[in-house]
Amino acid sequence: MSNQPAHLVVIRPQQNWLRVDWRGLIEYRDLLFLMILRDFTAKYKQTILGPLWFFVNPIITTFVFTVIFTRVIGVPTDGVPPMLFYLCGTLGWTYFANVLTGTSNSLAGNAGLFSKVYFPRLIPPLVISISGLLALGIHLATFLVFYGKHVLSSAEPIIQGPTWLWLAFPFLVLHMAVLALGVGLILSCLTAKYRDLQHIQGFLIQIWMYATPVIYPFSQIPDAYKWIASINPMTAIVEMSRYMFLGTGGIDPMRYALSIGLTIGIFVFGLLFYQRSARTFIDTV
Repeated sequence: MSNQPAHLVVIRPQQNWLRVDWRGLIEYRDLLFLMILRDFTAKYKQTILGPLWFFVNPIITTFVFTVIFTRVIGVPTDGVPPMLFYLCGTLGWTYFANVLTGTSNSLAGNAGLFSKVYFPRLIPPLVISISGLLALGIHLATFLVFYGKHVLSSAEPIIQGPTWLWLAFPFLVLHMAVLALGVGLILSCLTAKYRDLQHIQGFLIQIWMYATPVIYPFSQIPDAYKWIASINPMTAIVEMSRYMFLGTGGIDPMRYALSIGLTIGIFVFGLLFYQRSARTFIDTV
């Protein structure tokens, strides 16, 4: 009679950093769901307003932008009511910035967890990307409330009513999620090695926002510098969201195709860089 066990499980380290463990992500989907739930509950735990901050934050930000940039500085909004202009502009940017900030700390912030138990290292970045969709949905609902008010108001008419372009918004969300995830994965690897980036990434994100037409329309950029704005992938995303909902602004197909190409390139590089760094990350922290 053979003494060998009926079932033999062999655990080997993943050596090929070019191979993404998609099967592992599916097998650990319960962990993914639990971490998404944890991320949502921990963010507003012990706060008075709780999830209402999802509504309050975009309204406060839009109000500040309206007062400072429209009333004080006089930045034009292409004929769109300022509240709608800034609510729509921050719609994509806020999600992008939140995912980028959370994802950039995926390795360093989970070092203790990584050293104790195995699970696919891509789960923490995916948690940030997916949990941010709830805040994006509430931000969109807030925008639609103000949008409906202006549509029904004869005193301050809107540029256009609802169109079939609204159906394409999920693809725009996918675009910004892939871009944020790609950049976040790159920053996560760099932050794990150079902790100084944790202190300056807030400034970098703020500079990126000012380089993106969030608080000003793309039409106000001088023609000599529009090519610089075009190589910023977020420019096409923000302007396309305004074109979808407000019928103003917009990016021509070539510029949007450039944004998609840059997004895919950044994501692939970030994914491979993260895969390579995650293999030996615990040995270096």
